[in-house]
Amino acid sequence: MFGFIPLIAIVVFLLMASLRVLNEYERGVVFRLGRIIGAKGPGLILLFPVIDRMTKVSLRTIALDVPHQDVITKDNVSIKVNAVVYFRVAEPIKAILEVEDYMYATSQISQTTLRSVCGGVELDDILGHRDKVNERVQTILDSHTGPWGIKVANVELKYIDLPQEMQRAMAKQAEAERERRAKIINAEGEFQAATRLAEAAEIISVRPEAMQLRYLQTIREMAAESQATTILPIPLDFIRSFFHGPSHAAVGTAHGQSAVPAAQTREVKQQDDPASPGAVEASRNDA
Repeated sequence: MFGFIPLIAIVVFLLMASLRVLNEYERGVVFRLGRIIGAKGPGLILLFPVIDRMTKVSLRTIALDVPHQDVITKDNVSIKVNAVVYFRVAEPIKAILEVEDYMYATSQISQTTLRSVCGGVELDDILGHRDKVNERVQTILDSHTGPWGIKVANVELKYIDLPQEMQRAMAKQAEAERERRAKIINAEGEFQAATRLAEAAEIISVRPEAMQLRYLQTIREMAAESQATTILPIPLDFIRSFFHGPSHAAVGTAHGQSAVPAAQTREVKQQDDPASPGAVEASRNDA
């Protein structure tokens, strides 16, 4: 009976060596005598020692960091770009059979694709339309890694390093744009104010008493301020009365009325004087 103990021990050892446990997110690609027999898992699987060999493959999404890449954009600007690629293994058998190391292969194709796409667009497109660049890189990567059983879920540009000269130029451009907008807004405000002033002038021309009300309101606002000196504006009509007042009109009227009687007096004197030419002509007519 004790002779069977070594045999039982060998059987138990082989059985323990044949059992494998795979997690829910893992798959095992099994090769038997060098030929693939399929992907197994998850759970408990049985392998034949010596003749079976299993390679584990994770189906979880992997975040791959793409290092900084020196890129010259379409408008000849030198920048450094890095990104992150999210991918997962969709077909474990292809990921093992079609490529030696799918992690290294995906990393290399990600770097070359990132340089190619960023080099074919302008800097403004990379900065302003980053989502389109991400989508384009994802599409190219998915088409290249598809035969390997890899599915690229997402690509995101993380950081764009610009030269110092380009940063200063962009800062000047942004400042000039802000100044342009400020001038436009100021001009629009002046135009609207001028329009309102013209409308107010038309109203005041029709209603002169509105000017007096505005005058009183201005005095009230100035009196409300705590100042030692108060400036009182004088209406132009008050000043104009000194130059075109009633005294000048009376003097002009008096001069006009006195000139007419003087002319009439001279005419009567000429008719009464016998030596005047008018009297001689009248005597000739009587003869």
